[in-house]
Amino acid sequence: MSLSSAFSNALSGLTVTSRRAEIVSSNIANASTEGYSRREAVLSALTLGNGYGSGVTISGITRSVNASVVADRRLSDASVAGYTAQTETLSRVESLIGTADSETTLASQISAFEAALVTASSDPTSEVRLDAAVGKLKSVADTLNQQSEGIQALRQEADADIADQVAWLNDALSQVQQLNADITSADQSGLETVALLDQRQQIVDQISSVVPVREIARDNGQIALISSGGAVLLDGKAYELSFEAANTVTADMTVEAGGLSGLSLNGTALDLNNFRLDGGSLGAAFALRDGTLVEMQSGLDEIAADLITRFEASGVDPSLGSGAAGLLTDAGQPLDLADLPGLAGRIAVNAAVDSDQGGASWHLRDGLGAVTQTSSGDSGQIDRWIDALSAQQTLVSGGTSRTAVEHASAYAASVSSTRVASEDDLSFATARWQTLKEAELATGVDTDAELQTLLVIEQAYSANARVMQGIEDMMQTLLEI
Repeated sequence: MSLSSAFSNALSGLTVTSRRAEIVSSNIANASTEGYSRREAVLSALTLGNGYGSGVTISGITRSVNASVVADRRLSDASVAGYTAQTETLSRVESLIGTADSETTLASQISAFEAALVTASSDPTSEVRLDAAVGKLKSVADTLNQQSEGIQALRQEADADIADQVAWLNDALSQVQQLNADITSADQSGLETVALLDQRQQIVDQISSVVPVREIARDNGQIALISSGGAVLLDGKAYELSFEAANTVTADMTVEAGGLSGLSLNGTALDLNNFRLDGGSLGAAFALRDGTLVEMQSGLDEIAADLITRFEASGVDPSLGSGAAGLLTDAGQPLDLADLPGLAGRIAVNAAVDSDQGGASWHLRDGLGAVTQTSSGDSGQIDRWIDALSAQQTLVSGGTSRTAVEHASAYAASVSSTRVASEDDLSFATARWQTLKEAELATGVDTDAELQTLLVIEQAYSANARVMQGIEDMMQTLLEI
């Protein structure tokens, strides 16, 4: 071997060990960086152009990634994001409705009204007691109005959240499309692509929390993204999602009835009943807006209908004609069972007993249809109101017969039960995510192993440096001859 060949070998060794030291130091520095994949240099022999001697070169840099674990972790990301959104909203609904031991629940308000009626019944001539009973009844109606308004506000938040997520998804998919092009261009130019690959993986990870996706390899280092439901989000080019947020959401608004937007993918409307983008935070937002919160509103509307029908029932107030509105009304009108959506937001006290609407509380004693008040101490009408509240009857949708207070209590309990079940689902999804995340991190940077590699690199660097020093000494000796 000539001295020039030996020199070339040693020089290539120094160049490679220098680059390897850079790679190892980058691994150690980014050991705790989220989304960073461990790098490793791929070495290969280098034959010199004159056919003499050989050296070493870095033919590529690989990323340490377990593709199957990453894919499963991404699906788990979506589950955690979906259950988190659902649980947080259900917790807010529970706070709005109140727990069983709360004094502000609808059941507590109905109980307070019933107690006020009992007090008024003991002295029907007391205007103060009659006014107090009417005040408690207004609290019942106000509570239903506020809870209905709160649920619709949550639906509107979900609708706005959908719009935000759709806008973000469109931007993220465009970024992946651009990174695909950048990776192909860099690869064809012989440039390193690991940093671009890391960046793309991080964006796909974020997409997966919104919509669970599978990554499909394509030519030239590109990828396609397919949702777990089979919808193509990116393949060569990014597909565009379309959604239009509503300015206001009311109880009667649905996608089918109008007023609320569905979701389109590249101009094709997606079936929300068989949602191919379900499983992440986007699917959870649709489920809340169109499912869970609608059911919560329906439960309130049934409670409101139950209260109205109790006081409209035949014989409860003999002073009223057939079909007349009772003590509680649908915005001043009798109950229309064909128009239940949003009833809890419209329920109101009959104007006949409400002084704010020109009525008088003595109608509570003498009947809503009474023309003049009496000075009688007869509590018969008040007792009929009490009996109506305590009567066992089913809701308009059927089910178990209960008193008015029991129906309200059962509704609050069902809300709490739904929230607890969602928390259990979230706990399971989180535990699974942690297991998969640990498995993914196991393929990441081990700083101890990297330091050991750095020692080997140091030894190689020192050996190549000694070879070059030896060659220099030999050249010096030859020149001195």
